[in-house]
Amino acid sequence: MADGYARLTSKPQCVIVHVDVGTQGLGAAVHNASCGRAPVLIFAGLSPYTCNGEYRGSRTEYIHWIQDVPDQKQIVSQYCRYSGEFKCGRNVKQIVGRALQFATSAPAGPAYLVGAREVMEEDIEPYELEQAHWGAVGKAALTQEAVQEISEALVGAKEPLLITGYSGRNHDAVGHLVKLSDIIKGLRVLDTGGSDLCFPSNHRASLGLRYGVHDRITTADVILVVDCDVPWIPTQCKPQPGTRIFHIDSDPLKQQIPVFYIPAEARYKVDAGTAFSQLHTYISQTESLTQKLSTYQSRWDALEKEHSERIATFRSLAAKPSSDDSSYNVSYLVSRIRALVPQDTIFAIEAVTLTGFVHDQVAPSLPGTWLNCGGGGLGWSTGAALGIKLAAGPHRFVCQIVGDGTFLFSVPGSAYWISQKYNLPVLTVVLNNKGWNAPRRSLLLVHPDGEGSK
Repeated sequence: MADGYARLTSKPQCVIVHVDVGTQGLGAAVHNASCGRAPVLIFAGLSPYTCNGEYRGSRTEYIHWIQDVPDQKQIVSQYCRYSGEFKCGRNVKQIVGRALQFATSAPAGPAYLVGAREVMEEDIEPYELEQAHWGAVGKAALTQEAVQEISEALVGAKEPLLITGYSGRNHDAVGHLVKLSDIIKGLRVLDTGGSDLCFPSNHRASLGLRYGVHDRITTADVILVVDCDVPWIPTQCKPQPGTRIFHIDSDPLKQQIPVFYIPAEARYKVDAGTAFSQLHTYISQTESLTQKLSTYQSRWDALEKEHSERIATFRSLAAKPSSDDSSYNVSYLVSRIRALVPQDTIFAIEAVTLTGFVHDQVAPSLPGTWLNCGGGGLGWSTGAALGIKLAAGPHRFVCQIVGDGTFLFSVPGSAYWISQKYNLPVLTVVLNNKGWNAPRRSLLLVHPDGEGSK
């Protein structure tokens, strides 16, 4: 729930768990919050560090010995932007403030704090902090030289492509990317489904959502990668030799991914929305570039034709089944749901291998109306949908679309108790593909003719 609420609002949420075992129970959720850039503060207790009543809060139960581990923070610290410990009661607020600074600064993510019972029991004098001194790091911008170089490359390209994955977390960034696409007629935008709607599906420049594989990646002559962890999968699809590649990201080095590299000639640690604004402003105010763009009307018309053909293909996939066995495919099902729910419905998606088909039919176009897990910890969407509903309020409709195996990982009994207890109605659609398709697909990609493929 905290993850979903934080993603929709970008406001940090707090989770409290019980010592080491409670922390272990959060394992997949911490992974998802890290990959999905959700600002969440996690607090866990520590077993008391005294045994004989030396301090108030000393050990009083059998379990205090069993749950005393060498370094509890190490359970999740590699997924966190910050991990720390309260060592005394007199600077608890300062440690919380520092943790929140890390959690909310780009790239946002989880922060983890621990504290033993003796510290929590300490008597202190009341004190206050100036909260304005503990804010997130401000947004960074491209240098003027970088703005000029990237702008000229995009405008001069025969087939420019922008690949993104997380830029839509800042809803204003979506509008700036639309302006950039409107100015550079012929620029195509591919969303890799990191977590948020980054570009409206109804825009002619949209290539929709695909995971690291698209024909346009192989033909583009200039690619701008923006806030994206996996722009392409080299063994399946990669840019042609000589393609100029620029990388804009809040974390271009991917410091929590040990093996990551793309052949970019330049990379910049900046805010995506700020960069989009800089680029479209510079291009629109530079006469030499606007003159060149004025000759691109045929490219603009070609994008409209391509987009219309894509939509027609999706509609054909969603055609009503003609058979009498009452079965239908996911495209038909999701198209019917899309037609019936409100236009501003917020979708919490965890459809795994069916995500592309779901996106094609939902065709999200409003910022903040499509939230995908972004990580690999199955079971995210049921709790996240409740957090999204809590954040969105009683008048916004929330729809969760989830795979059947993934749904079972989400502890639905607890989730529905919370839903009823706190009046958080969510429409849940469970897609049954009659098997564990994701691991089977992984096997076939490596051993298409192996024993497991039969």
